[in-house]
Amino acid sequence: MKRIILNVAALALIVSISSCREVEEKANDAGNAVENAVNATGDAVNDAADATGDAVDSAVDAADHAMDHAADAVDEAGDAIEESATKAVKGTEDAMKKAGDAIEDAGDDAAAKMKEGADKMKAATDH
Repeated sequence: MKRIILNVAALALIVSISSCREVEEKANDAGNAVENAVNATGDAVNDAADATGDAVDSAVDAADHAMDHAADAVDEAGDAIEESATKAVKGTEDAMKKAGDAIEDAGDDAAAKMKEGADKMKAATDH
């Protein structure tokens, strides 16, 4: 019974670690996307400083566009983190339920074995 409980606990830990790794990977991806967007914005601002007339307006438009992408990337990162956290919680809840069910089943099995033993003892003493 201890082995079952330990196996279920280990499974819950593995699921939790996997979910945490997914969150970390998605957060890193989002950080890279934000960094790339910031770099793109910086490049657009430098180009605008070097340009004149209409080129300045075009560079400002490009910078605005890059900022929009950066904002979208941050939103997507937040969504990814939230989704990963939700999956981690769900996985942990499922593992806990399975562990509880396993403990309950083990208890039921033990009770049945004890009753069976008591019945055998009673039958042996009745003769």
